[in-house]
Amino acid sequence: MRKAVIDLGTNTFNLLIADIHTQQILFQTKEGVALGMGGINKGILSSEAMDRAFDTLSAFYDICQEWQVQEIHAIGTSALRDASNAEILLQRVQKAFGLQIQIISGLQEAQLIYGGVKQTHHFNKAALIMDIGGGSTEFIAADNSGPYISHSFNIGVSRLFQLFDFEDPLSSADISKVETFLAKECGAFFKQQLPRVLIGASGSFETFFELLNQKPFASSQIAIEVSRIDFEHMLNAVIASTQHERDANPHIISIRKKMAPLAAIKTRWVLSQTQIDQIYISPYSLKEGVLFS
Repeated sequence: MRKAVIDLGTNTFNLLIADIHTQQILFQTKEGVALGMGGINKGILSSEAMDRAFDTLSAFYDICQEWQVQEIHAIGTSALRDASNAEILLQRVQKAFGLQIQIISGLQEAQLIYGGVKQTHHFNKAALIMDIGGGSTEFIAADNSGPYISHSFNIGVSRLFQLFDFEDPLSSADISKVETFLAKECGAFFKQQLPRVLIGASGSFETFFELLNQKPFASSQIAIEVSRIDFEHMLNAVIASTQHERDANPHIISIRKKMAPLAAIKTRWVLSQTQIDQIYISPYSLKEGVLFS
């Protein structure tokens, strides 16, 4: 049986097709949609964003038909769950493709992210999973018994990008206002005892891996450990980069070229709030959690 998962992220839509019986991934692709652009901080989806989403879902649906997929799970996250007019897009998609989009809560999203990451990492000791989205960012503390702390914060990079005006490259004042916002929104979360291992879940962390190693993030089922020192140096370089430099960098996909410094600031800030001494990057996240649940 072939099953597809479509992750309707705030910035990127992901499609994953797999054979459930063999657990073999047959096909995957992603498309920058910017669903939250122009409306996420107002609690709406712009008409242009809905058109981009519909066109991408139409293309994904055609791919599913080509692969003879029997079951499609479409999952909506931050931008959709916060948009007062999300039903317009849901009904349009339902009418055109017979596809029901399930909008999940932040805590459900965190649980599914864990479900994906655990396919790639043995939790021999507790770890803090971090998933950077366009609308929200999830943190999940887990050990070999499963998650024991889960939280979703509306601090996604698309929200930040649209909330403030930024210089190019980012000024020290720009960095400070982002860090102040992060401390206000989720600083209390980091006052508790948290694991010393960080696992970055897919997405922006794949880009960080490629920038760190100057090569593609190879498709595998194993979370890869990276040097914390080298990782922080890379984050600093991303934060200091210009838009022109990021545009010319082949290791940053188009949808992340504008917002990569914000993801880097957020990750560096998290490291400063914790006692993390080991960092892993997992190729799996929410869509794999849905697939294997």
